[in-house]
Amino acid sequence: MATFKEEIKISGVGIHSGKPVNIKIKPSDKYGIFFRRVDIENSELIPATWDNVGETKFRNTTIGKLNGAHVQTIEHLMAALFIVGIDSAVIEIDGPETPILDGSAKEFGKIFSKYKTVGSDLYKIIVKKEIIAKQSDVIKTLPFLVRVKIFLFNLINRKKPDGFVKLSPDSRGLYVLATLVYKEKIIGTQSAEILFDGTKKSYKEFEEEFANSRTFGKFSEWEYLKARGMARGASEENVIALNKYCDGTINPLYRPDEFVRHKIIDVLGDMFTSGGFIYGKLESYKGSHALNNIVLKKLFSDTSNYDIIKKSTQRD
Repeated sequence: MATFKEEIKISGVGIHSGKPVNIKIKPSDKYGIFFRRVDIENSELIPATWDNVGETKFRNTTIGKLNGAHVQTIEHLMAALFIVGIDSAVIEIDGPETPILDGSAKEFGKIFSKYKTVGSDLYKIIVKKEIIAKQSDVIKTLPFLVRVKIFLFNLINRKKPDGFVKLSPDSRGLYVLATLVYKEKIIGTQSAEILFDGTKKSYKEFEEEFANSRTFGKFSEWEYLKARGMARGASEENVIALNKYCDGTINPLYRPDEFVRHKIIDVLGDMFTSGGFIYGKLESYKGSHALNNIVLKKLFSDTSNYDIIKKSTQRD
């Protein structure tokens, strides 16, 4: 396991609450990434693991008890921890969501790169069989009336719930191929891929080509979301805002395919709730945080699906 040599402090605002939030990432000799809500008296450690994910429907990954101690939007922070190879830390946080910073993984990564680490490399989790999570699996988890509404909507509009996330064997590292399909003109159909194998070369590729890709949303939905207690911390500094006609953006894009590149950040962060370095090919087609979580649940439902090796390759 690997941890930071010293405590790291980061401050910002929560993207939904809009309120200031502070985190302290503390070195740990206990394997795993854990959060602790210091604003809640006697709050216990909250494991950042696939089996402790409590919510994914608000376009983020939330861990913990939704009616108690929980932490929202952990995926960007988790992606940055994965890339720098940290699998042991206690993260004290004084609110219900991590700071959004610039809406990507870049700022977290820049901060982490300034601190020394100690320990060995991440555990390898070797995918041995093909595992697939389909949009129909997500629909099955929803309340009955919601499922009926979705069925009727798809029937009327002649739509099929065709999104999926698939894991299959790949000995090179974590290879991700993500595809987005949006009706909005500025997004359309986009694909991007990355092979992260833990080497300096793959670290540099992520840092230069993916890390600064921001989350996105429609400007027209902003007031609606804020009225319902969401997106109150969103701004042009941390979110790509699609314009009224969704054929352009209010703030400039870093790349035309920044949307799908951000999706890869989300995938890496969600996959790190596995607790280790997944060695496999991940195909995400119209993927989501919910699908990412379900594919991990399916992977770990049978020990014949994977092997765990407690020493990974060194960066070179």
